Formats: sequence, C-alpha cells, structure tokens
Amino acid sequence: MQRWRGLEAVPSGWGRSVVTVGVFDGVHRGHQQLIGRAVERGRQRGLPTVLMTFDPHPAELIRPGSHPARLTSLRRRAELVAGLGVDAFCVLPFTAELARTAPAEFAHEVLVERLHAADVVVGRNFTFGHRAAGDVALLAELGQRFGFGVEGLDLITDDGITFSSTYIRACIDAGDVEAAAAALGRPHRIEGVVVHGDQRGRELGFPTANLSTPPFTALPADGVYAGRFGIDTVDGRSRLLPAAISVGTNPTFSGRVRSVEAYVLDVEEDFYGFEVALDFEHRLRGQERFDDVEALIVQMNLDVERTRELLGG
Repeated sequence: MQRWRGLEAVPSGWGRSVVTVGVFDGVHRGHQQLIGRAVERGRQRGLPTVLMTFDPHPAELIRPGSHPARLTSLRRRAELVAGLGVDAFCVLPFTAELARTAPAEFAHEVLVERLHAADVVVGRNFTFGHRAAGDVALLAELGQRFGFGVEGLDLITDDGITFSSTYIRACIDAGDVEAAAAALGRPHRIEGVVVHGDQRGRELGFPTANLSTPPFTALPADGVYAGRFGIDTVDGRSRLLPAAISVGTNPTFSGRVRSVEAYVLDVEEDFYGFEVALDFEHRLRGQERFDDVEALIVQMNLDVERTRELLGG
C-alpha cells in the first residue's frame, strides 16, 4: 500500500481511482464496511482504492482544545486499512486554508484534479467543505458535474446501537472495553514507549512496563484489565503476551499522576525504550485504595490469576 502525506505526494502519473474520505479513527466495523465497499467498487472497475484521512483531527483546528480521544494512531490506521485491501493511504493535513475551502472547490481540486476519482464512497452522515456545508446530496450533484459517482452508506447498527467513533470513545471512557471491542471488531489498543517508573511494582514482586503514550490517546477508565502486551523485538519477532494492565494514579501510595502499567505474565525481560502496544480485553475491577501494602499484594495476585483464567496465560 502506498502512503502519501499531502496532495503533493500523489504520484504525477496517478490515474483514476475509487476514493473514500473520512477521519476513520478506530477503523471500526462501520468503517470496515465502508472501506470494504470502496475496495469492492475499485476491483469491479479495475481501479485502485484511495483512502483519504486528515491530521490533525478537524475538531482541533475548528474548536481548539476539543480534540477527541484518539482511538488509533495514523500508523495503526494505515496498518488496518492495508489489511482491508486499500491501495493508497493519503493523509491530508487539516489546515485553516483547507477548513475554508468551499465544497465545490474541495470536490474539484482534491477529488478530481489530484485523486482523479471515478467513484467516491462515504458514510451517509459525511460532511465536507467550509462550515461542513457539503453533504452526500451535494457531493452527488458535484459528482454529476465533475464526472464521478457517489455512494453514501448507512452506518452499521447492532441491537439499536450505531457503531461510531464517538460511541466507542464513550465505552472506553467508561471502562467497558468488551463493548468497545464488539464495535471495533478487535480489542482496543493503545501504543507507547516503555519508560522508567518508580520501580514500585518490582518492589512488590510484580515488575511492570510503564507506558508513555502520545497526546490524546484514548485511555480506558481507571482500573485493572486483562489484555495483551505486543512487542516487535530486535530480531524481528512479533509477540503478543498475556498481561495484567493497570490504569490510574496508584491511590494506595497517594499517587496523583495517571499512568499505564502492564505486568507481563511469566516474562522477565527488559522492555525499556521499546515501542509496544497494549490490547484491552477484559475489565477486572475499578481502581481501589488499599489500607496497606499486604492487602494490595493479595489483590494483585488475584488479578494475575484472573488474567490467566480469562486469557489462558
């Protein structure tokens, strides 16, 4: 899959293509249906499929300070859509100039002149252009004028729940990682670099990997979770290891800084400096403050055993 940042990165000889446009944060089941339809149309027409997304999130530029929690990094998004058959991943920097672009100008300059769209596949709630003045109906009108087809797909629902990035963020914020996984089609993942912590876990007999995560990362509610610790080692191996994961401020020790720590089951390795991933599969309990260290250790042992039961570790 080709990866472009900015329209100037589109190859000069790029021909016609099928395009799908959106933020696609999470690449959830609704996104997967949309992308799958674009790929299907591309294959039917013998054309490559281009997925265009934006960075930063449009909300941050339009309403500074309102950047939603990020479900997937751009790198992770690219990995996921490549697995769905997309041929080119185009990141369009969302600037003040782009935000002021009229819908017709966006359709002509971006979709026609740069990406040579033969078809455009979007969600039924898609909006574009200055002040989100364009919708699917207007895009279809512009398609007739400029020579591309348009298909707007309804969002996926299940038991009355519409799968959206907003819904998934709410699930994660509440600690309901299983509901989030049902909507994503996989466990919610965060990524970060293992950094030095206060070494308290090692002193308690549970050495943990402390993650430093990028800004806006969608962290689950404070508590303890069963999940997987993913790492690509220097010898090229990819491993996904069972782990008990803690998110919170360590109230037993009067902590104030929110942190993410993973105790990797039955592995004694130095992960410092590695970029790793954490997949959240089950919530074990909320954050608690214990009266003494001994009570905390008893509970941590229970958390580890429950993690083993759930993950088969």
